[in-house]
Amino acid sequence: MAKVIMMREPQNGITKKGFYGFSWTSLFFGGFPAIIRGDLAIGILVLIANILTCGVAAIIWAFVYNKKYTLNLIEKGYTFLDTPEAIAEAKEKLGIQK
Repeated sequence: MAKVIMMREPQNGITKKGFYGFSWTSLFFGGFPAIIRGDLAIGILVLIANILTCGVAAIIWAFVYNKKYTLNLIEKGYTFLDTPEAIAEAKEKLGIQK
C-alpha cells in the first residue's frame, strides 16, 4: 500500500503529495494516475504498454510508479515537508541518503 509524504517546492511554496510503496491505482487504472498527476507522456506509454501486454505492464508499473513520481518531484526541487519520522521512513524507502 502506498504511503503519502508531503513535499514543498521552496521557491514558490507549492505543496504536493509524494508517494512511495505499491500503487493500487496504477494497478487498476494503468497510466491514468500518471496522466492525472501531470506525467502525460509516461501515462500514455503505460496505457499503450498495457494494451500490448494484456495488462502485464500494469503489474510492473504498480510496483515502480510511486517511487518514480516522488523522485521526479525531488529532481524538480521539491523538499520533504512532513514529520521527521515520516521523512526518515520516506528517504529509506526511496533509497535517498540522509
